[in-house]
Amino acid sequence: MLHKLNLEHILFLDIETVPEKEQFQELDDAKQELWEQKSKYQRKEEFTAEEFYDRAGIWAEFGKVICISVGYFKMQGETLQFRVTTFHGDESKLLKDFKNLLNGHFSEAKHLLCAHNGKEFDFPYIARRMIINGISLPWKLDLFGKKPWEVPHLDTMDLWKFGDYKHYTSLKLMANILGISSPKEDIDGSMVRDVFYEEKNLDRIIKYCELDVVTTAQVFLRLRNEPLLEDYQIRKV
Repeated sequence: MLHKLNLEHILFLDIETVPEKEQFQELDDAKQELWEQKSKYQRKEEFTAEEFYDRAGIWAEFGKVICISVGYFKMQGETLQFRVTTFHGDESKLLKDFKNLLNGHFSEAKHLLCAHNGKEFDFPYIARRMIINGISLPWKLDLFGKKPWEVPHLDTMDLWKFGDYKHYTSLKLMANILGISSPKEDIDGSMVRDVFYEEKNLDRIIKYCELDVVTTAQVFLRLRNEPLLEDYQIRKV
């Protein structure tokens, strides 16, 4: 079934997120209490709510999107290129820019969004942050009333499950077992918060995010049993 999909109709993406405030104490009293309640199950008795706050970025209610990297296939003459770009900066603006991309170039029924663990994280996170920022949802993220087969989302981790709902496989592990050479990463997901708030180095985060988009596309190609992208086929725009 995957072979029937036109690669040029798929938008690959990845997001990076951080806590909405740098420090727990910057939250108002109500939000601090809500965070304490929300995180209680995960942190148990090992951490206080304040100590656990550096992980708040994984919840859309307590975090924010700092960049969305996207990639898409495009035929250039006889060469299939994979073009990558990133929306970053003010959250409201980057979400609006991403929405404009969807509405302008990936709004038709044939178009699909693809991310690794996207159904559990990237897609709902973006949708929730759009609502929080007062941005109406683009059709590709508005799932209300859609039947399962009408949802325009692909998920490389979901494809790898083959119906096993208990199975989690990281993108890094999938790349390894599928023989995809992973470029040396400057950071990993656990470091994004510190690099953003303490180092104030968004460029490092963008590079990491774009590498994940390329790797997701490579995994998708391997799931179709097709040749991997060569370096000359990958272009930053």
